[in-house]
Amino acid sequence: MTACDAITGLASNPSAPADVLLRLLSDEFDYGIVDRITWRESLPDEVGEAMVRHPDRRVRRLLAGSWAGSPELKAKLLDGPESDALVVAIGAIPYRGTVAPLPAPLATHEDPVFRMAACRGVWSELSDDVRAARLADPDDQVREAAALHVMHEDAEQTAWLIEVTEGEHTYWKVLESGLLTRELAERLMPEDRYLSSLALNPTLPSDLAARLADHKDPRVRLAVSARPELTEEQRAAIDWTVNPEDRLTPLQWVRRARHDVDVLRRCAHSQHTWLRRSAAVCEELPEDCIQLLAEDADYAVRLLLAEWHPKAPPELLFDLYVERAHGAAAMLTSRPQFPSAGLAARCADAENPRERALALRDPDASPALVERLSRDHSAWVRQTAACDTRLPVHRVVELLDDPDVCRSAATNPLLPVAEMRALLDGAGVPKLPADG
Repeated sequence: MTACDAITGLASNPSAPADVLLRLLSDEFDYGIVDRITWRESLPDEVGEAMVRHPDRRVRRLLAGSWAGSPELKAKLLDGPESDALVVAIGAIPYRGTVAPLPAPLATHEDPVFRMAACRGVWSELSDDVRAARLADPDDQVREAAALHVMHEDAEQTAWLIEVTEGEHTYWKVLESGLLTRELAERLMPEDRYLSSLALNPTLPSDLAARLADHKDPRVRLAVSARPELTEEQRAAIDWTVNPEDRLTPLQWVRRARHDVDVLRRCAHSQHTWLRRSAAVCEELPEDCIQLLAEDADYAVRLLLAEWHPKAPPELLFDLYVERAHGAAAMLTSRPQFPSAGLAARCADAENPRERALALRDPDASPALVERLSRDHSAWVRQTAACDTRLPVHRVVELLDDPDVCRSAATNPLLPVAEMRALLDGAGVPKLPADG
């Protein structure tokens, strides 16, 4: 890595002052660096205003799509070019997170694109009157966006969606979740291409679903086997298979029944892998089922429980992280129940570098241990140590010369501002006009 690589870390440094961040927003900006600026938990006012006014639309669009930017700041882009406003209206889509809604009346905007975006992004924030208006919107795309929110309880909207979304990517979702009348269900049965979605719909009459139990398509049989009305014996009688690597969306009927502990218990104790996986993502899962799923034979059940349940056993998270059999396990350290106390003694001398790095999560890890790990032969361990605020300042500065670690060292809030500015100078980043 070079000085240019190190400055990427400055974009994420919580101590970086406004002048450092503003230099990173120069006309010859780096897309990845600016993207990191939008991830910051806090953004100095002058930096946010500079992004709103930036001449390059890509910078403005990064701000518009930011999950961390304040709604008030992003709302200023609504008065700018239409392309910026559309990104703001559509909103950010963070991974398994939420974003504060915009303080703007997009749902009643004269432009149907904005009304559609409001339906997609802030439906739960709309009043009953506005929702009703959007369900009867003169623009079909707006009405479709609204109808998708109510189709599970509105047969009329479901029937309309079936007509207008055929051939679109949302068609399968309507078949899977919309409220079906028997007449509509019978009409849809011959659609062989979408039967696996239709078979998942809990409102599909059970006698119609039973006709599909021995269908030639294994996806259809699997969908039938996961229906809510079946007993364990009836599920077992169907030839279904779930492989460990199969990606299965949580069953909607389980998600909708997540406040019913009896349903969740039944799913957690089921022999059907899909039901157990679906129960595992429900934070409402009762405590008597948590340990049960934490010891489940299916890896995905254990991982989903660790990812989603606030009371998943800390040891489960630790074991899954160290095992690292799936990329999602890398994110488990961000879960509040991931263990920290005692990790210094437990992990500092572990053979696995990812496990050694966990020693730095221990709040009682000594500065001497932190410095020792900053010299570890594994770049992963050194990178983790480089971000640690228990590291002596002189060592943070030294790590700027480590090509494998300089980017991480540049994120450390202990890094002196003078060193930040020197990094920018070394990378040839133009100074601000006020700097002369």
